[in-house]
Amino acid sequence: MNIFSFPATRQTAASPLHEEARDWLLLLTSGRATVADARALQAWREQSPEHAQAFEQAKALWQQLPTALEQVSQPRSFGRRAFLGGAIAASAAVVMVRVGVPGGFAGLTADYRTDVGEQRQVLLSDGVSLELNTQTRISRVGQGIELLEGEVEVVAHVAQPLKIQAGAGWVSAAQARFNVRHTDNRVCVTCIEGSLSVDVAGNSVSLGTGRQLTYGANGVSEVTTVDTQAVVAWREQVLVFNNATLATVVDEINRYRPGMLVLLNKQLGQRRVQARFSLQQLAGVALLIRDAYGAKCTELPGGVVLLS
Repeated sequence: MNIFSFPATRQTAASPLHEEARDWLLLLTSGRATVADARALQAWREQSPEHAQAFEQAKALWQQLPTALEQVSQPRSFGRRAFLGGAIAASAAVVMVRVGVPGGFAGLTADYRTDVGEQRQVLLSDGVSLELNTQTRISRVGQGIELLEGEVEVVAHVAQPLKIQAGAGWVSAAQARFNVRHTDNRVCVTCIEGSLSVDVAGNSVSLGTGRQLTYGANGVSEVTTVDTQAVVAWREQVLVFNNATLATVVDEINRYRPGMLVLLNKQLGQRRVQARFSLQQLAGVALLIRDAYGAKCTELPGGVVLLS
């Protein structure tokens, strides 16, 4: 008998689809889920109405667990629900091996790193300083560095250009202040002051103050002019969103707060947002989204909040 099954009147809960739904919940509450995992869950749910229903049923069962766990402490009441709680705890231990480390396995041996919500300054050498944003991994590469994952602001005042590898490209600068972000296999380089060059896809592109370039799996973008204050607002403990989708806002917030916001409503995710959040507000940001956009919030263990 499947120890995670629903009552006999709902035998479909023992199907592979419901097993997958359970595994999604285990991953989300493991403390190791990533933004990519949240997106993958959304795609999984949208495969069919049956997928969405299976997840809702698994979520409803998960919310009954506090009662089940209480029964574990009462020997005479050690029944089906308590057994279920123990089974989920054991399954969660298996899910924990799926560790989401920024920068992949290379991130485990990074020379400089930050955790969720952490920011850190590093004096790399005379004339070079780094400001690491949340969930960032950086390794030394020869006379330069590699940004494995995350975001860094660099100030360089040196005779020989500092070289930074990020994804498939290299950034070179001798007299500049600039921001490099490497997330979701996409790199964004912004020149805040001075000038720099970006070598990618066989071309060398020059960037001056206020200019930005992105590159990744979809190729190399055109150079654009941007609001540099918004790009580096994180240095002031602020997140700024100008006409961004709510899905983009949720993804960014997840980089800074423990746990995870999981957006389950595709239409809601397409809503455009003009917002400014202090990082100190992020603990209660799910309630702000609820009040502003009418989202339904379901809290799960581990700081996970489902928005639907």
